[in-house]
Amino acid sequence: MSTPRQQAEKRGRKAETLAALLLRLKGYRILEHRFRGKRGEIDIIARRRNVTAFIEVKARKTAEDALYSISKKQRRRIEATAEDWMKKTGFQEGISSGSLRFDIITVAAGGVPSHITDAWRIGE
Repeated sequence: MSTPRQQAEKRGRKAETLAALLLRLKGYRILEHRFRGKRGEIDIIARRRNVTAFIEVKARKTAEDALYSISKKQRRRIEATAEDWMKKTGFQEGISSGSLRFDIITVAAGGVPSHITDAWRIGE
């Protein structure tokens, strides 16, 4: 029998798989999945045309619950980890460039994913 933590991890991985599928259907190329930097983890890093998106995936009972579960502290951690990724990969376009974006994909009960593009800006 699995613990609540193991069950949550399993739900999270399933949500990330659904999110990656949604992104591919929308024409994104997945660059990284579960990127671990010095300061944290980013669920998905994807690119479409000239936009690179750092995507946080949240699975909750409702999409609203998922959105509210992302704190300011977590957004700062994701931003810092995006900087780690850019340093590691030699990504040339800076964080102030319009070609970078922070997105959220919510997965509500029943497995329905929803993609919120440009969910926040640096420092918001």
